[in-house]
Amino acid sequence: MRLCLALILCLSACSRLGEVGKAPEFSALEGSYQHHAMYSNGLPEYSAPDGPTEQSSLWTSGRDSLFGDRRAGGRGDILTVVIEIDEKAEISNASGRSRSGSQSMALPSLFGIPQKIDEKLPEGASMAEAVDTSSSSTFSGDGSVQRNERLTLRVAATVVEELPNGVLRIEGQQEVRVNFELRELIVTGYVRPTDISRKNEITYDRIAGARISYGGRGQISDVQQPRYGQQVSDILLPF
Repeated sequence: MRLCLALILCLSACSRLGEVGKAPEFSALEGSYQHHAMYSNGLPEYSAPDGPTEQSSLWTSGRDSLFGDRRAGGRGDILTVVIEIDEKAEISNASGRSRSGSQSMALPSLFGIPQKIDEKLPEGASMAEAVDTSSSSTFSGDGSVQRNERLTLRVAATVVEELPNGVLRIEGQQEVRVNFELRELIVTGYVRPTDISRKNEITYDRIAGARISYGGRGQISDVQQPRYGQQVSDILLPF
């Protein structure tokens, strides 16, 4: 039994050893319902009947015209992602449980049988109080979670793919190095062209399947992380 328990603990710990020294991985979008929905064919576009062409007008609707729409709309276009996260969450839970019970059984007289049994019992024992049990248990738990996150960033992203339903897949990466510390910002996700503002900007809350990573690499980040040996011991030790 002890060997089986030790093997189970070792197997559960080994599955986490691959995380030593690495940041948590994002959940994969490939294979999800959202991924399949994004790559499904969109509705056919409405085509207006033949009418006057743009060549007959002094103004054109091209992107290079004075009033042209310069928002990102195709592969290779660039737009600005505005990240303004200011969230706060508080969770508090409390639970309690209590239980008590008692049982007693006595056999003072039954055709003289208890008296005959009392003669063979040790001194002080008697069938008059054959069984007397009591039990009680109490449990109480209290937990709370408080989180406060604030992040304000702007990053340029590139449209890397235009899906069949018209949705755009964007990816953006920004790196800034100061002395021996490298700060990196990564953002990916899906956006609708109609959600892009006239300033060619889009807020993070309008990005479906958004994956935002803000961190750094360098001497300072390395010092702030626990050593590999400490991380391994925290995984392997059950207590």
